[in-house]
Amino acid sequence: MSSPQDPPLELDVETGKSGSGATFAMLTALAGACAAVLAALVVGLSAAQALSLLGIPDPGPLTTYGLPAVRALADLAAALTVGSLLFAAFLVPPQADGLLDVGGYRAVRRASNFAVVWACCAAVLIPLTVSDTTGQPVGEVWRPDQLWQAIGQVDLAGAWRTTVVFALIVAVGCRLALRWGWAPVLFGGAILTMMPLALTGHSSSGGAHDLATNSLILHLVSAAVWVGGLFAVLAHAMRAGAHTDVAARRFSITATIAFVTIGLSGVINSWVRVPTLGDLFSTTYGRLVLAKVAALVVLGVFGYLQRRASLPALAANPRDRAALIRFGGVEALIFAATMGLAVGLGRTPPPPPISVPTPAEVELGYNLAGPPTTARLLFDWRFDLMFGTLAIVLAVLYLLGVRRLRARGDAWPVGRTIAWMSGCVVLLFATSSGVGRYSPAVFSVHMGQHMALSMLAPILFALGGGVMLALRALPPAGRGGIPGPREWIQAAVHNPVSRLLTHPIVASVIFVGGFYALYMGGIYDSFVDSHAAHLLMNAHFLFSGYLFYWVVVGIDPKPRQVEPLTKLGMVFGSLPFHAFFGIALMSMTTVMGGWFFRSLGLGWNNDLLGDQRTGGSLAWASGEVPLVVVMLALLIQWSRSDAKLAKRTDRAADRDNEADLGAHNAMFAELAKRDREVRK
Repeated sequence: MSSPQDPPLELDVETGKSGSGATFAMLTALAGACAAVLAALVVGLSAAQALSLLGIPDPGPLTTYGLPAVRALADLAAALTVGSLLFAAFLVPPQADGLLDVGGYRAVRRASNFAVVWACCAAVLIPLTVSDTTGQPVGEVWRPDQLWQAIGQVDLAGAWRTTVVFALIVAVGCRLALRWGWAPVLFGGAILTMMPLALTGHSSSGGAHDLATNSLILHLVSAAVWVGGLFAVLAHAMRAGAHTDVAARRFSITATIAFVTIGLSGVINSWVRVPTLGDLFSTTYGRLVLAKVAALVVLGVFGYLQRRASLPALAANPRDRAALIRFGGVEALIFAATMGLAVGLGRTPPPPPISVPTPAEVELGYNLAGPPTTARLLFDWRFDLMFGTLAIVLAVLYLLGVRRLRARGDAWPVGRTIAWMSGCVVLLFATSSGVGRYSPAVFSVHMGQHMALSMLAPILFALGGGVMLALRALPPAGRGGIPGPREWIQAAVHNPVSRLLTHPIVASVIFVGGFYALYMGGIYDSFVDSHAAHLLMNAHFLFSGYLFYWVVVGIDPKPRQVEPLTKLGMVFGSLPFHAFFGIALMSMTTVMGGWFFRSLGLGWNNDLLGDQRTGGSLAWASGEVPLVVVMLALLIQWSRSDAKLAKRTDRAADRDNEADLGAHNAMFAELAKRDREVRK
């Protein structure tokens, strides 16, 4: 799919041996060198301080300066991988038959190359990290047997090992992908590959590490999308690729969201790590934070100038890419310097905390005032940056969709709006109120949160019809138009993966089986102290519940139609398994995660087995609530379906003057006539 006003595309779409390809390669190499050198220089200012604070001997200059340099290259390669796949998935359209267009194909191949560089850097960082952690020169830890043993003992080295594996999987997937549908999947895989590193380091331990880790995840993902997306758009513009104007316009929106997210998450992370305002000016860490703030402001100014100059020029003439390339090239180099600065900041020890954290604060990231009373569960809030933000974003987007429908004169049922907003309230309350605050430390509260996220909020979301609202509110691309968000949603709903997941058996197994795998399978007991595990558990509860109730009572379009009796079978079939799960929890004689709960030192939570039985009773009793809601929803849907069928029948009868009824009466009259003749 190429625009008639665009110049011909180069012949060598994979290797890109052209003047524009060489220019982009030079820009990328210069950016990598800038990031690596600046990271090494910044670490040189604080390396001695970090080693003395940790009591670790100097591992030598190769580790001291090589580690931050390679880390900067790894971060840049990660951003370029993410940005290239973002470009192929959402910034340029595919061909009409679903295959990647030339621009998307090039971007996916570049992503494969960058992912290989990412994996290579991560592999080099494993021995460098072990050397840095142990204080031994890198030459002494390079032996395979010693290195393999050290990886299991050094969390950061293990994270780099995981990154190597995931990055290589992404690289291979990019080499095999030809259809557009794989681009969003690979984009998600690249984001996932960033997570092991996001969940380790300064932000993963100490006070307020829940806020620090969540803000760091948002910070790193937003930065990768912004940096990588800019490089991808530049590469496309330098090659005079088709639909550059569309890609630049879409990226401008993405970059604006990323800029706001980076700013807010950076403020939160710095607030957690810098105890007082004076530390910003009196410590190396604080001064580096201020330098990052200045770099972000400069990038924001360049982004604004870019939007003012390049977008109008491209709108007037899609061939006019000069402003985009000029501003984008300078912005890319500033980004590289900022990434080097960020690596140096990550290697610099933050100021010491004002007070010594308690055991609970070390493990949870915060203190608990006392036992979970009703007042504390209702009013002792601690905002969850991941799921609390998700609840607010979902509510705002839904209301914007309803407003758009009403602005053009279309109706949207109030009941659906109430259901969706109620789901957002439940999600916010379950993760950010006292329930969310106490759930990692008290099993019964955790189980209450589990039930709310898996059995109450999903029902409300399914009845709210968010997908249907989006399909009605978003403008269609039209015949021959460029696919946009509406078409992306349709593709997500009707792809084979969605069809598989919405099979009644599959949806039921994911929903019910998750209970047993997490708790009876030992996953919860092994990872109860992991913040990442709690994030994944909450995501699983929400996803599995929504998938199940989307099939059962959801009003959104589905990839497969399920008969009403099958829906009833899903509900009643899951009840015995759910009840047995609750009874099994109440009958257990060992405490799941007891070692972690005891380490918190909470004197008011000594009866761990009794608390676990309370959690089991909550799981057993809570199954009745969604059953009532689901049955009411099904009865209402069936009655409305019958009413709609009756209306369609009446309209059909009006159109043909009740021809079907006349034919029906005529048939019975003929049968009666034959019966009289037989009797004669």
